[in-house]
Formats: sequence, C-alpha cells, structure tokens
Amino acid sequence: MEAKLIIFAAPSGAGKTTLVRHLLKKLDNLCFSVSATTRKKRGAEVDTKDYYFISKEEFVSRNNKEEFLEWQEVYDGNFYGTLKSEVESLLEQGKNVIFDIDVKGALNIKKEYGERALAIFVQPPSILALKERLQSRNTETPESLAKRLAKAAVELEHASFFDIILLNDDIDKAKKEAEELVNDFLEIVKKKEISLMKMDEPPSGIGGK
Repeated sequence: MEAKLIIFAAPSGAGKTTLVRHLLKKLDNLCFSVSATTRKKRGAEVDTKDYYFISKEEFVSRNNKEEFLEWQEVYDGNFYGTLKSEVESLLEQGKNVIFDIDVKGALNIKKEYGERALAIFVQPPSILALKERLQSRNTETPESLAKRLAKAAVELEHASFFDIILLNDDIDKAKKEAEELVNDFLEIVKKKEISLMKMDEPPSGIGGK
C-alpha cells in the first residue's frame, strides 16, 4: 500500500501545530516530518525530534545541492526547510507522513506529490481572533506581532489553493474534523488502490490451470 502525505498549513497562531500534535496522538498510522532549521533550540526541544538544528552554512550548502523539498527564510533571519531524504525515507518505510509547515512550503509539497498528498489549510475565524491568540502567547513584541499579522493576511489569500479549508473557531470541534478528514482521505486512497488491484486481476478461469 503506497504511503501518503498529510499537509497542515496556516498563518502563525491559527492552531495547526495543536491539530497535528492531536492527530499524532490519536492516529497510529501517521509519522511526523521533522524539518531542518537554523534557529536555536527553545526550551525542551530535542534535536532530530522537534527539528534538525543545523548551521546557516550547512543549510545553504544543502539547499545549493537541492536537498530540500521546500524552504523559507522567516522574519527573524532564520531558515526552515523540509529535507527530501527525510520524507522519502518515511514513505519508503510505508509510513504516512504528516507536515506542520508554512503555507508556501505546503503548496510546493502538494505540487510535488499531487493526489498522493492532502493539503489542509487551517483558517482562524478572523484576523482579530488571530491577533488575540498571538498576544495571549506573551512571546511577541509589537514589531514581531505586526510582521506575523501582515504575513497572515497574505497567507489567507492562498487558502483556496488547498484541498480543504478547516475553520478553527473551536479547537475541540476542529480536532474532531481533522481526524475525520485524515481518516477519510487515507480510507479513500486505500479503497481506490484495492479497486485498482482488482482491475489488474484476470477474469475467473483465465490465466492458467
């Protein structure tokens, strides 16, 4: 059975990370795609589990060798990217891969894998609600908050390019809907592949004694 890709993307503060963590706990057929980054570790983050923490020099070198499926430089001057080797290794092991990434990166991966991937855009109820969520973190300066909101406004314009828009105005409801969407996608793919296998089988009584 061919492994699949589940891509979650959203403006910062929309809740995609909460949803991805929930799905990883609830569904045993998903494996998290660990991104590479040049930023420093925060709190209890663990190298190779939360991120591959590498230097900017190594990131640029690997990017020049086209080792990333997608990458971005964010407003704090750091780089983030999804390694091709990481994703292909998981897929070859038959593991369905789930992503928690930037909107632009999500669309790049969707373009690369087509129908094999499900791209879900997590949408906040409004920019005002997004602002309130970011402020509640107590981690943003007025400048960084303004930059995140400006980027969010641009990212919201790309929602229609995704397979599904998941509104997160109630986190418990959004978690349930996310579970249903992912399970339905994997089940549809499974049924489709079984159907194709049956089509390849010779009719009864043909093909040998």
